[in-house]
Order: sequence, then structure tokens, then C-alpha cells
Amino acid sequence: MELEFFASCIAGLEGTLAQELKSFGIERVRPLGGGAAFFCEPKAALRACLWSRIASRILLVVGRVNAGDAALLYAGAYDVPWEEILAEDATMAVRAHGANDELRNTRFTALKVKDAIVDRMRSRRDERPAVDTVAPRAVIDVRVRDSRATISLDFSGEALNHRTYLAPDDKEDAALACSLAAGALTLSGWAELAGKGASFIDPACRDGIMLVEAALMACDCAPGLRRKKWGFTGWAHYDERVWNDLLTEANERFEAGLVRVGGAAAAEMSPNERPDADRVRFVGASTSSPLITRARNHVRHAGVRPVVSIELGDAAGMGELIRAHKAIAHAPVLMVASNVDAASRSDSLAHVQADEAAFVAACSKAPQGSRFAVVGAQDVQSRFGAAPAERFKLGRGRVETTVEVYDAAPAGGQTIEVPDLAGGAPHSVEVLEPASEQFAARLRKVFKERRKWAAREGVTCYRVYDSDLPDYAVAIDWYTGAGDARGNDYLHIAEYAPPASVDPDKARRRFTDVLAIAPVVCGIRPDHVFSKTRMREKGGGQYRNAGQRAYVTTVEENGHRFEVDLAARLDTGLFLDHRLTRQLVAEHARDARFLNLFAYTGTASVYAAAGGARETTTVDLSQTYLDWARRNMAANGFAGAGHTFERADVVKWVTEARRSGKRYDLVFVDPPTFSNSKAMGKRTWDVQRDHVELLIGVSRLLSEEGLAIFSCNLRSFKPYVEELERYDVEIEDISPATIPEDFSRTPKIHKCYLVRHTVRE
Repeated sequence: MELEFFASCIAGLEGTLAQELKSFGIERVRPLGGGAAFFCEPKAALRACLWSRIASRILLVVGRVNAGDAALLYAGAYDVPWEEILAEDATMAVRAHGANDELRNTRFTALKVKDAIVDRMRSRRDERPAVDTVAPRAVIDVRVRDSRATISLDFSGEALNHRTYLAPDDKEDAALACSLAAGALTLSGWAELAGKGASFIDPACRDGIMLVEAALMACDCAPGLRRKKWGFTGWAHYDERVWNDLLTEANERFEAGLVRVGGAAAAEMSPNERPDADRVRFVGASTSSPLITRARNHVRHAGVRPVVSIELGDAAGMGELIRAHKAIAHAPVLMVASNVDAASRSDSLAHVQADEAAFVAACSKAPQGSRFAVVGAQDVQSRFGAAPAERFKLGRGRVETTVEVYDAAPAGGQTIEVPDLAGGAPHSVEVLEPASEQFAARLRKVFKERRKWAAREGVTCYRVYDSDLPDYAVAIDWYTGAGDARGNDYLHIAEYAPPASVDPDKARRRFTDVLAIAPVVCGIRPDHVFSKTRMREKGGGQYRNAGQRAYVTTVEENGHRFEVDLAARLDTGLFLDHRLTRQLVAEHARDARFLNLFAYTGTASVYAAAGGARETTTVDLSQTYLDWARRNMAANGFAGAGHTFERADVVKWVTEARRSGKRYDLVFVDPPTFSNSKAMGKRTWDVQRDHVELLIGVSRLLSEEGLAIFSCNLRSFKPYVEELERYDVEIEDISPATIPEDFSRTPKIHKCYLVRHTVRE
């Protein structure tokens, strides 16, 4: 009997999935958005579950019903002959997707279908089927679209792209990476090359998923061979004998494939035995030891350890890595493939650039007739000097990416020599812009000088470079890890948006070169280099989210520990240009009642407490920053009733505090340049426009001998001195004294003033 099925997949792979299903002997296949519909006998569907590399799930369609409202949905689901679909002892769960005007909540939709199934089964079998939302044998899938709902039994159970070689602590994106790898390899024709004896190299293998998928394909191993749990076992017509026959066939094919790829000895190797370097047909390289460990675990659990080797390596060592493996070095053709996509990862752009450089380096050493595929590339086309032979767009929204396939080696770019930081052999770095050699020389010079200064002064977080060359408009900061991060060093690179007169492509190429050069010059691992674009927009945007996954670590400044996020936010949580300003706070804090307004992450509160403040009050509108401030205070041993944190609109808070009669001996005020936070209502904040009102209010909170330290980052800021004087507010510019040595090239980085309330006689 032929049944109707639907196989889902990543957008863009529908046609590829349809071809794969046809290769299993399924004739009636139709690609649709998000997958492919097909009709076949149950055995063919079981084969698809076992062998599909492209499908995410395979669903047996059991009914299409009216979903105009809850009652119609219940009635339609009740009419489905569940007693003929569900195995007698099968536990079940219902999951729902989609919505319409009447069915807006997927949990409610799932509940109505579950009730219908339970009621139907009770009436037909006189027993209530057991519901198990954790590990059900049968999963019912409900998909609502407009006024109709498609109801299916999920044959796969757990998603097919959640391969059995993945570890329990692999992130959710690992399953997606499996789909992307399988899709990219299929689109690039790897199966055909593998059949001709091609070897495979992933020069930026990260966690090894691309490498494992390639090896499984070459060794003719079914992706589901080692899976123990399937959704179709909850189906009333499941035939265990048929399934066991399919498993036996798959086992035999894998054993034969392993021998074909790695030789007879490969089939007899233990999973933990290191493969013979002369027989290895699949090589991966990574610059991260933790990722190498994870990748090797993936390889071992996939059962392809006899033919796969994963080594420490980067672009500069790619030639040596290839020469070390005869099956790679002497292969008639190579397949070079990598996933360098930074989306949904914590990878920095510098890490991506290093991966792309390694990919191109491996491609340049491949023999004629080789093929090259890269997922999520940013600048590979520039490095190749030619457009890809094919380019595919996969996924939607957050998971949208591209696959580029090249059939000719890179034309070769310009390479510069960068001296080794420790005096070893120089490093070769491929650049896209000839002028980048000048940037490398300038960065090396200022880094050597700045590093000596920092060691002499005991500074651990500092600015290395700040647009020293106008064409390379970036700010590069050095962070030294502390606490659990001790022994780690980091670079934070902020790119200033180029003016409209600069060619955007040229600016992008320069920034790409910066990300390639900076870690080499400074001796930093590429995955410890974090980059962002700091837009010089009207109105500031001082604390704008950078849109990347967080990378939180601990640093130290003057003996105080602070939490910084090097990836997710435009500013890391520690303004390095305020180092001397924070010290000034500490110097005036002894026995003071201290108030920190627009507190951000509370770093000034830490300095005040360390300086001997008898109490601190930390005020900010953001709960995120207040929580961050609490953690910073606690990390330095400052907790308890004497240290309070208040979430409030600072301007309104100051007004209310004046009425309460509360007074402070020391106030630190560091407002943003501009803010239009929703929490402020319709009101906006502009430091130039609104500073007079703010400072008048702050001055009235000062004790008789009280002092306020006011800072702002608007480079064109000018205090309205005369207006302030009319309200008995004295303001003294101390900006030059608060600019640290590492910011001496940019003395306008901030303005700083002492503010007092003068009492007229």
C-alpha cells in the first residue's frame, strides 16, 4: 500500500531532498516549500528515515481537517482512525505549529488534538492512551495553515539531523550544522568525487561536523545507522522484520565502504586507535585545542576514526599539514570544504577571517580538477579573485546562509611577512589591500611601545591603536584575562564607519585585512579577537547591542575584577578611557556617601567602595546593567545593606531625591550622549541640551563640601557655564588630567568636569 509522507528540510534544499528520495527508489516525489511530499510503500519510508542526509523529519500524513475553530479541529482530529494508526502500547505526545485567527496558541491547538485522540481511542479500544511529553513512542505533528490543519505521525521521532555522533553538551546549532554540511556536500558533488577516489580536507574544521558528514558519505554509512529510537515504532503497522533487514543491509554497506576507503586494516581498528597517516583520506585542521577534542570525539562516535585525522593547524601551516598525509598530498583530486559561518555562533569575525584564510590556503595547494565548497563565506570570493561556479542560498532568517562552490584554484593574492612576536620565524599573511602592509608595520610599532608602557605601569586593559592611519579607522583594545580567564589575552577591535566618500568594498577589504593582521602582530588566537562596527551616527547609540552571541570573561584593573562581554555589545562593560576618572572617584571616596548616576555596569561604584565609601547608591534605567553592576560589586567583595541598586530614570530620580532631602558627599555622573529608551516614555535625553537641568539637580544633592564628577563622551560638548553659574553651580574642566596615556592620540575621547554647589553669602 502506498502512503502519503512529507519530508522537511532546510529552505533551499527542497530540490536536493527530492532527488535524494528518488535515489531510494521512491518515484512519486514533489518538492514543496520547506521539504518534499512523496508517496511510497512503508519499507521505502523506513529506508528514507535510515538513509536521508538532507531531511530533518519524515512525517506520515494521516489526515487533513478543518481548523476554522477549536471545535472543528477537535471534530476533524476525532474522525481520524487513530486505533488503526497508533500501536496498542504506544505512549504519545502532540506538538503543534502555525496559527490562525481562532487558533492562536500552539499549546491550545496541541491540547485539542490530544483530547480528540484520547477520546477516540477510549471509545474504540476502551482504554486511554498514555501521554508522555518527555520520551513518547509516537509523536503526533499538527500544522495549522489558514483554516486547515495537516495531522501526521512523525516517523523520525527525534530530528534526523540530530546525528547520533553529537555529544549531549553540543549546542542546538550542531544539528543545523549537520544539515548544512550534508547539503553543501551534496550540492558540491562530493559523492561523485568520493566515488572516484578523491580525498577530503577541511582546513577550518571547528567541531568536525563537515568532516564527519563527508566521511560518512564516502564510506556509504547510513546517517541513522546507530540511532536507537524511532518514531515509527509507535505506528500500528510497523514491521520490525523489515526494519532489521534494512539495518543489516546498512551495516554491510558501511563495513564494505570503510574497507574501500581506508583498506582492510581500517575495518579492524578500535575506535580509539590512531589511524595510519598514510591511509587517512580525511584531514581536518583547527587552531582551537578544545574544538579539536570535540571534533575527535565526533569522529570516534561516528565510527570513521580509521580514515579521519584532525590536527592543529592554520593557514600558514596548511602546506605542511597536507604533506604529512600521503593520501591527501598524492590524491588525484581533492575536495576542500569548510563551514566558516559565524551566524548563531560565538565566533569572532577575526576567527572567521582566519578560517577563510586557511580554506583558501588549502585550495591553493590542491591539484587541478579539485573542487572547493564553503558555507557562510564573507570574503572568500575576494581571496579567490573570481566568482564561484555555483552559489546556493540556504535557510531563512536567523539560519540563512550561502554555499559557494568553486571549480578552479584561487588566483592568489598578495602576501606580507609579519615578524613573530616571540622572535621566531616570520608569519605570512594574505591581504586584500597592498596598503595593509603599512598598517601591519604601524600596529607592530605601537603595540611594542604600548605593551612596554602597560607592563611598566601595571595596566592590564588598554588601547593599542586608534585610527593611527586614517585609512584603517579602527580602535584596537587589549584585555588581559583574570580569575578563571587568567592566562588568556583578548583583542577587541571596533571599526569606525567610513565616510560616504570611501568605497564600501575597499573599506570592507581593509577591515578584513585588519582582522587577519592584528592577531598575528599581537600574538593572539583568532578566536580571542572580537570585532564590531561602531557607527558614528547622529544621536550616539552608546550602548547599542552588537547582535552577536555573548562572550563573557573576567578582567582586572588596579586590582579590581570586572566582568566584560567582548562580543554581544558595542561597549564591553568597561570604558578604558575612564581608567583615571575611576581612580579619581576612589581618591575622593573615603568615608563618603557615594552616588553613581547612569551607572552602566557599576565600575565607578566598585572604585568608590574600594576607596572607602561608607555607602554606595547605584542608579540606572537598565535592569541588565544593574544586575551586571551587582555582579561586579560582589566579585570585589562589596555587598550588603550599605550598597544599594535602584532602577530608575535618572533625571526623574534626581528630582525625587532632592525632595526627600537625601544628600551625598560624592556623585559620579556619566550620562549617554543621547537616549530615546522606551522606558523614558516620550521624552528623549540629549547631553548637550539637557546637562544644565541635570547638573543643577545633582548639585542640590551634594552635601556642604560635596563634589560631583561629571563626564560625557560627546566630543563637541561645551558646558553652558554662565547658565550654570546663575544657579550657583560651579563647573571646572579637568579633562586633560583624566585622559590616560593610551588615549593620548585621541584626547577628545571624553570630557570630564568637577561640579560643586556654591553657596552665596
